[in-house]
Amino acid sequence: MQKIFMLLGTLSLSLLAYSDLDMDGVDDLVDQCPNTPLTELVDIKGCTVKSLESPHHYDIIMGASYSQIDYNNQSNTDTLTGTLQVDYYYKDFSLQASTSYYSTDSQDNGLNDSFIGAYYQFMPLESLRLRVGAGVVLPTYDSGLNNNNTDYSASASLSYTLKEINLFGSYSYTLINDDDVENVAYYQNTSAYSAGIGFYPTNRLYASIAYNGSDSIYQNVETIETASAYLFYTIDRHWFATVSYAYGLSDSASDHYGAFRLGYYF
Repeated sequence: MQKIFMLLGTLSLSLLAYSDLDMDGVDDLVDQCPNTPLTELVDIKGCTVKSLESPHHYDIIMGASYSQIDYNNQSNTDTLTGTLQVDYYYKDFSLQASTSYYSTDSQDNGLNDSFIGAYYQFMPLESLRLRVGAGVVLPTYDSGLNNNNTDYSASASLSYTLKEINLFGSYSYTLINDDDVENVAYYQNTSAYSAGIGFYPTNRLYASIAYNGSDSIYQNVETIETASAYLFYTIDRHWFATVSYAYGLSDSASDHYGAFRLGYYF
């Protein structure tokens, strides 16, 4: 019986002496890399030798927006739009698919054009990100004005971050392949651009303001210009939300535009 008590006492002392706060299997006394994530495989020193987290990630984003112009036909009408976006990420490469459904005061409703695109991100400097992409605009919107052809787009964006401040700009060009309707609608290729500044008030919140300009797909319509504000909030590891507002600077733009989106990342 005495031997049993001695054995239990020895085991208790051993358990009390052992500590592994990051739960990587290496005692904290010899762990040279503390706070290792659970998704990493470590060596006998407790340092990462391989990440067990998959490089494949996805997100699903749903949202709703309001504007005072239906940009499909440049008519002045209150427009509500529901959006759905799905993204796939693999390291610096990503794919995107999006579509939306609109409803207006004029009783006009239906699908907008849908989009499928691919992007690649470069980081020539630690604080500098360059993203290029290309995509197709599928004619899921039907206005009855021969807009039933597939359009093609290319884009590039630049982002520079210094501590909590972020400077950014983007440009895109779209080849509009829709057929003109004599004396009714004449189409044109479009350019869109934006530039702005953002900052990180907290680790979870990002805020920015920007100037945006975009050509209309219709000829003889002035450039659509807006000033916008944007918020991105990380709710937890998976959920995030965005809020955006734009004020029209040109007669061709909606005086007010607002949108809310909720996303899930995994």
